[in-house]
Parts: sequence; structure tokens; C-alpha cells
Amino acid sequence: TAEVMGFRPADRPRPPSRGRTSFELRRDGTYVESAPGPVDVPVQSGGRWWLEGDRLMLEGEGEQPGHAWRLAAAEPDRLVIRRA
Repeated sequence: TAEVMGFRPADRPRPPSRGRTSFELRRDGTYVESAPGPVDVPVQSGGRWWLEGDRLMLEGEGEQPGHAWRLAAAEPDRLVIRRA
């Protein structure tokens, strides 16, 4: 929605899409993010992640921008963030 964005594990079924944002939070504190690119080809980036209270902090590598997302829900099969 305009207020929240939800993520589910990659093995969960989803409706067809021309592209969607995805990311993997790794145990070593790094992440890999994939987002639709300018010609509908996924573009990957990565960096470090950590938690600050109820915020998920993603710091991009090099010139890549990062994110600071406020967590709305965190469950084993669902992550919901509030858009800034």
C-alpha cells in the first residue's frame, strides 16, 4: 500500500509481476537487494544491515543508497515495513 510494504520468503507463491523488490538479510550482517531496473532486468546491490530499535538499517556499498525502514511486523514468514 502507500503506507506499508510487505516481504515474504522467496519460496512463497506470488501473483505475476513485471518486477518486484527483494532482499536477503544474511547472518553475517550483509544483505543483497534486487529491484527492477530501467529495462525490466533486475539490478542487484548490497551492503551491511543492522537493527536500531524498530528500524531496519541498510547501508549500501560504494555509491549505492541505503535505507532506514521502520518495522511494522516481523514474523517468521512475513516482514512488513512502514514507508518513510
